[in-house]
Amino acid sequence: MAALGRLAPGLGRALLQPGGTRGAAAAGRRGVRALRRSPVRVLPPQKERGGAAGAQRSPRERPPTPPPPPPPAVEWSPAGLGLRYEKAAPGDRRLGKVVTIAKSKKFRDHHGKVLLEGHRLIKDALEAGAVLQTLFFSTMGHLKELPEAQLKRANLVKVKFEDIKSWSDLVTPQGLIGIFSKPEHAKMSYPATQLTNSLPLLLICDNIRDPGNLGTILRSAAGAGCEKVLLTKGCVDPWEPKVLRAGMGAHFRLPIVASLDWESVPSNLPAGVRVCVADNKDPGAQAEVAPVPGGAGGAGSAPGNPRAPAESKPKAAPECEDEEGAVSVCVPELAAQHYYESWPRTPVAVVIGGETHGLSPDALHLAASTGGTRLLIPVVPGVDSLNAAVAASIVLFEGKRQLLRKHKQEDERQQFPVAG
Repeated sequence: MAALGRLAPGLGRALLQPGGTRGAAAAGRRGVRALRRSPVRVLPPQKERGGAAGAQRSPRERPPTPPPPPPPAVEWSPAGLGLRYEKAAPGDRRLGKVVTIAKSKKFRDHHGKVLLEGHRLIKDALEAGAVLQTLFFSTMGHLKELPEAQLKRANLVKVKFEDIKSWSDLVTPQGLIGIFSKPEHAKMSYPATQLTNSLPLLLICDNIRDPGNLGTILRSAAGAGCEKVLLTKGCVDPWEPKVLRAGMGAHFRLPIVASLDWESVPSNLPAGVRVCVADNKDPGAQAEVAPVPGGAGGAGSAPGNPRAPAESKPKAAPECEDEEGAVSVCVPELAAQHYYESWPRTPVAVVIGGETHGLSPDALHLAASTGGTRLLIPVVPGVDSLNAAVAASIVLFEGKRQLLRKHKQEDERQQFPVAG
């Protein structure tokens, strides 16, 4: 009652007066209306109150910036390999860098990194001594078949197979992508079987710009037992993904020296080397070959060719002058012979030209300076020149056959020397 009296003092007086019931009721209604008419404060939600309070605070009174999210959790491999790996968080940008490395030669050269995809290619690289930096894998089974010692020094990141599939250029990705330091041929450890079967046969690629052709050529060079492959400026980057896929691991079976200018090519060749050029783009050269008595090692002539080509002495390169008297670079004339005739002289190097531009004048000058010849692959008249990779395979494996035959004959002479 005391509280009610304070709120409505007239209500108490009305109750004490005769007939004050109706007056008390009226006073009570006025008191209730007075209570209802008091202002009501509307409170915003908790988040809005916190934001408004923060906006009114001075910069010094604002709460500190929350700490960054913790790094991805590091887990031990449950497969018992003793390897640490990370689980890639959603939105991990490292996979985006993989695509940049794979598609940009400038990025590869600037950062000194290359991308390898697939179990076989990565395993060949690790066994040859290539340095693995980061390996993206989708299942633990991929790690079991790779050298453990090299994996312990790398950063292993487990990602979803769908993520690798979205970045892969393969039709059927294997779920394994590795980023390696760009290999240096002088620091690589090539397979012992490759070294024991190596021949004094070298390959020089001149303006090979198609990735598939270059990869196939490297694969053929490894299969033929070439000692080394030199790539001049103008060739496609040997570490491009398409070249790596076509090479099928050849990059890690024999030395590949890239981006050479022609002035530095001789310093990368052994002493006393003979350089021959494989060129079937000159139909007139085939008509100029003349018969040679006895052939070369009994090879005889090719089917459909009644004459066997012979080695002719190279003519001196004439000086070329235009109408204004300016001297230009002259292309020397080389002796022409069929590829199946005897031409390897240890050591020997073969130059393969690109399909678009063919052999450069520098290649022909190098061959002329070493007493080399032009090797012809006869084709049916009217047929265009062979693919560069096909021509390289034909010439390299023929050179391997002739070199092995010569080595066998020398071994027989040493075992059974002729008396007198």
